[in-house]
Formats: sequence, C-alpha cells, structure tokens
Amino acid sequence: MSTTVQTEPEAVRSLIPARMDRLPWTRFHWMVVTGLGVSWILDGLEIQLVADVGSILTEEESGLGISPASVGLLASVYLIGQVVGALVFGRLTDRLGRRRLFIMTLMIYLIGSGLAGLSWNLESFLVFRFIAGMGIGGEYAAINSAIDELIPAKYRGRVDIAVNGTYWGGALLGSLGALVLLNPDLVPMAWGWRIAFLLGPVLGLVIIYIRRHIPESPRWQLTHGYADEAEKTVEGIEKTVRERGGELPEVDESKAIEVVGERSIPILRVGRIMFQEYPRRSILGATMMVTQSFLYNAIFFSYALVLHNFFDVPHGSVALYFIPFAIGNLLGPLLLGPLFDTLGRRKMILATYGLAAVVLALAAVLFQAGALTAVTQTVLWCVCFFFASAGASSAYLTVSEIFPIELRGQAIAFFFCIAQLAGAGASALYASLVGDGSDAGPLTIGYFLGAGLMLTGGLVAWFLGINAERQSLEDIADPVTSVKRRGAVRAEGAHPAAH
Repeated sequence: MSTTVQTEPEAVRSLIPARMDRLPWTRFHWMVVTGLGVSWILDGLEIQLVADVGSILTEEESGLGISPASVGLLASVYLIGQVVGALVFGRLTDRLGRRRLFIMTLMIYLIGSGLAGLSWNLESFLVFRFIAGMGIGGEYAAINSAIDELIPAKYRGRVDIAVNGTYWGGALLGSLGALVLLNPDLVPMAWGWRIAFLLGPVLGLVIIYIRRHIPESPRWQLTHGYADEAEKTVEGIEKTVRERGGELPEVDESKAIEVVGERSIPILRVGRIMFQEYPRRSILGATMMVTQSFLYNAIFFSYALVLHNFFDVPHGSVALYFIPFAIGNLLGPLLLGPLFDTLGRRKMILATYGLAAVVLALAAVLFQAGALTAVTQTVLWCVCFFFASAGASSAYLTVSEIFPIELRGQAIAFFFCIAQLAGAGASALYASLVGDGSDAGPLTIGYFLGAGLMLTGGLVAWFLGINAERQSLEDIADPVTSVKRRGAVRAEGAHPAAH
C-alpha cells in the first residue's frame, strides 16, 4: 500500500520585477499604453453619448420614445453594470491573469455597446447597457493592474495618470460626434443615435488587434506559479528592446525576490490583508476615491442644469460649453502627470486636490454673488478640473500600487465600486440643489461641501500616503506569496529560476 506525501512547493528566487523596472522606454511600452489605455476613452465616450442622446430618445421619431425618467434609468443601469463587472472580473483577473481578462472584458463591452445601437425598446436597451457597463467595469480592474505591472517604476505614475485622464478624450470625442450624428438636419433622428453607439465598438475592434500582441504580466505569472512562463515573457520583452537598440544594464542580485506561487488567494484572506494588514492604506484609498468621485459626479451631472437654469444657455448649446471643460480635464493629467514621478505622490496629490478645492471655493463665492456668466463659470470649472482631473487619476494609481499584486485587481474593483456609489449619490444630491435656478444658496453650499471633501482627500493623502514614486511594486507591498511574508517557507529551500 503506497502513501502520497504532501510536500511544500519550493520557493523561486527571481529578478523578474527588477528586470521589468530597469527597462528603457520603448515601442513595447507605447503598445501597452495604446492597447490598454483605450478603456478610459471608451468609458468617457459611453457616458457622454448617453448624456447627449437622452433628449433624443424621448422623441417618437427616434424609434424608442422613452420617458425622461427612463433616460435616468439608462445611466443607473450602466452604473450597476460597472459595479457588477468590476467585482466579478476584478476577482477573475487576480485568479486567471490580466491578459485573459483585458481581452474578455473588451469583447463584452463591444457586444453590449454594439447591440445598444440595435435596441428595439426600453427593455432591450437596458439589458445591452448593463452588458456594456459590465465590460467597462471589468476593464478598470484588469487594465490598471496590467499597466502598473508592465510599465517601469520610474514611468509608472505619469503613465497611469495620463491613461486614466484620457477618459476626457473619450468624452470629448463623444461630444464632437454628437454634434454631427445627433443633428437631425444632417442625420435622420432614428439613425443618428444608433450610429453613435457604434463609435465605441469600431474603436474597440481596432484596439483588440493591438491587445493580442500584449503579453501576460510576468509579475502575475511569477506569483501564481508560472515562473517558467514569466521568464519566457521577460526574455521576449528584453529581446524586443535589444533588437531596437535599447541598452539593458545588469540587475543587482540583491533586488531578487523569493515567492511560492499560489494559483488563487481565498476571498476572506484578501479581505484580511486589505483591512487588517493594511488598514491605513485602505482608508487612504477609500478617501481618495470617494472624494474625487463625489466632486466629479456632483459637478459633471449638474453642469447642463446649471448652465440652463442659472445662465439661460439653450439645451442645444450646452455641448459647446462642455468642450473646453473636457479639454481642461484632459490636459491636467497629461501635463501634471510627470510631477507625480519627480516631486512625488504625496506632494502632488495634496497640491492637486488642494488647488481644486481652493478654485471651487472661489467659484462658490462668485456664484453666490451673481458675479459669473456662463463663460466665466466654465473658465473656473476648467481651471478647477485641470487640477482635479490629475488628482482623480492619481486616486486610481494609488489604489492600484499600494496593495500586493495577488489582490491588486480586487482592490481596484472594491474602491472603484464605493467611488461609483458615492458619485451616484452626489449626482442626485446636486441635481436637487440646482432647483429651478431662482436661488443660488443651496448649490453654493453644495460647492463648499465639494471643496471641503477635496481638501480632506488631499490631507489624508499627505498624512497616510505612500512615497511610491520610482519604487518597485514589490517594495511598496510584499507579494502575498513572498517568502518573507509566508514565513513557513524557508529561504534556503529556494532555487534560482530567473536571472
């Protein structure tokens, strides 16, 4: 009679994280940014399209003729889809890998958004919007994880912030497209909104070809028991760099890590690590995500109402005021992003959140005094959100890099969901504060509330933040599978597997 002896898996000593962080910037990294960064463009496009087509869909000539209340329901269902998608696919990207999920979630989005343009009634439209929302929600978790793990440490901050900021490039694209497609003098009303919902899928089909060439995160492979595959992945990336003339310096052996790969971390253990082992970081992530989401949803979704009710801007002209607003939001992350890698995370988060709060408070004072016009109000929003947009993008960067790799996707998903819920509450609150435009008092108080919350977010980041600039992800948070953390695995049992 034979017996099977259970043995502890051997630890693997690897320089893979250090090798990835010492890479020079190459076309490979541009491919990663282009192929993965489109997610935020698609989300911005989706949100803006629904905002623009809302009034069109209430017309019988549109082919749907839904009620105004149902337009708000479309936005809510998309939000619920995002929350569900983030939670489901956030878990899966930590279990199955970044690459599988960033292909899968993009396909789900393409199907949902494409079918939305073929909707025949409200019920079908709601189902398709939910599917599209699930795809985008899953994208946030899978894509942020992949970008941070594939981009060298010295570029990680600016790249992540710039990519998150491209949401506003998508919103701008949606707004410009709407000016043409939703103009009944140019495109029949029954066709314009349907064509608009195909803009995202057309862009996505181009991007999915690029994503096919993006490898799995070697960091994920290493920590999940695929050390040999991780080695091959890094060797392939290094070969590409050398073929294009890039120089690869030697890596210090002292930077090696030792891990015992695990295919999956139980969900209860994930919760214990986040909230018992890293409680300060959890407070930091929650505060930053909630405060920026509250501000954005409060201002963005009441923007058209403010312009129309207080400044008598016709509904058809609101899009023209949105364009400079979107440009300011896009430029902030692009121009300020590099400073997060040079001046540092904590300084820049406090500065961006704080300056956004100051400008918002100034706007509140002038708004209450009746000293603003539609143009000057828009100028102040552009300045405020130039800083706020960079700060909001840094919130996603923060929750992505301060937790261990094995639960990164789930951490992003969790904080994304609570931010979305806070944002939903803010949009409903501020819509009620606008009223009929006869009394600026309630909305002024709301603006001061938003400014106070942003300042709070910046101060929390200053006192609880992590100096993560130019630091390896493994130095910021030990992998759950590392020998140092596991303790039960003796370091002397390790064998070299990747050099």
